[in-house]
Amino acid sequence: MIKVLVVIAPKRYREEEYEETAKALDRAGIKYDVASTIKGTCEGMMGGTQESSLLISDAKEENYDGIVIIGGLGASDFLWKEEPLVELVKQFDEKKKVVAAICLAPVVLARAGILKGKQATVFETPASRELLRQGGANFVKVHVVSDMNIITADHPISASEFAEAVLDKLGC
Repeated sequence: MIKVLVVIAPKRYREEEYEETAKALDRAGIKYDVASTIKGTCEGMMGGTQESSLLISDAKEENYDGIVIIGGLGASDFLWKEEPLVELVKQFDEKKKVVAAICLAPVVLARAGILKGKQATVFETPASRELLRQGGANFVKVHVVSDMNIITADHPISASEFAEAVLDKLGC
């Protein structure tokens, strides 16, 4: 049975990015856990909520086939410098498991050092572009990029295409 770890910020995650991903995983029969920097209710940018059942620091790579990091302003506020998440991303990549991030969340992948020499995209801000560059990524201005086991997407409008790319990489 395939299982994925979905990571959201405790505040200001993008609901549609989470919801499109969750719908696609549900449709494919893939189990998933939601993790954040807190356990309990996380608040989205548009007023929605989602429950986190797991602290990022308690998640173990060996329990999952992939990791999906949801974006939004909360990604830059809470996830970019979340060391347990950066370490987890490195572990998933070392095992060549699916690593996916959308919107502002690809910066976490850059900080983990897994985008060196890889094509990637991100929601474009001066900070996000610079951090991808510092991480060695080859920035491409397209909605969804798949490079080996890594998927990045640029915007909430890309959420459905991003979710389908995740399913494809998981072999569904």
